[in-house]
Amino acid sequence: MKRIGIVAKRHDEFALKTACELSAWLQARSLDVVVTPDIGEHSHVTTAHLEDIAKQVELMVVLGGDGTLLQTGRCFVGSGVPILGINLGRLGFLTDTPLSNMFDVMDDVLAGQFKVKKHFALQVDVVRDGHHVNSGLAMNDVVLQRNHHPRMIEFEMYARNQLVFRLRADGIVLATPAGSTAYALSAGGAIVHPEIEAISVVPICPHTVSNRPIILPAYDNIQLNLIDSPAPAALNLDGQVHSTLNMGDQVFIRRADDITLVYLEHWHYFDVLRNKLGWSGQQ
Repeated sequence: MKRIGIVAKRHDEFALKTACELSAWLQARSLDVVVTPDIGEHSHVTTAHLEDIAKQVELMVVLGGDGTLLQTGRCFVGSGVPILGINLGRLGFLTDTPLSNMFDVMDDVLAGQFKVKKHFALQVDVVRDGHHVNSGLAMNDVVLQRNHHPRMIEFEMYARNQLVFRLRADGIVLATPAGSTAYALSAGGAIVHPEIEAISVVPICPHTVSNRPIILPAYDNIQLNLIDSPAPAALNLDGQVHSTLNMGDQVFIRRADDITLVYLEHWHYFDVLRNKLGWSGQQ
């Protein structure tokens, strides 16, 4: 690896300072560094926007929490560029490397002592009155939910052009395996191992108590139809990209390309579940 990209959590002075330190450390090892413009103002290296960095680098380093990695990951879908997350946040489920180990981990990664895991994203398209009005990508989840109005919304869900259910609820979460430990888990969904190609479908406070989460094959095409909503509903991608939906709007969700994440060779998924989610066991 000769060309490394760096992005840091926005508007965070500590993350910015850490990014500048990492940039200097990499340059001292004769590596080319590309950073986002906010970092470049302080580090005096090549700058580019995230979408352009994805076309230029062989490794992307994310300094922040899971939110920063999600924002970055959506720009790297299908690029094949491995992303290393350095945790400056709280839980750090995706950004698994602690800051205290940053330089040691970078030494290992640059020496090729790492493994990669691919996580698929979801492509989302919104159709209104027969016209395509919006689109986006989600790495964790797609959430249809009531917005500011307290009343439930009503929607239909189709998979493979077949009706799955018509439901009144506060909303619904469609999650990738990477996102199964986020909002979907809080709403009662199952934890899905990242090597399983599946989409979790988790209703949020359904009016029909017999309605339960289901898991669909990742390659199923899913359609949501907003049937009834007392006010414009909300469509959220990874909890970061927000738009409003009107009654009659249709949301189409399908599997998109992959995001490639870097892990050290000793990384184990069940260790993460125990350490990050507080799973207990006999000592």
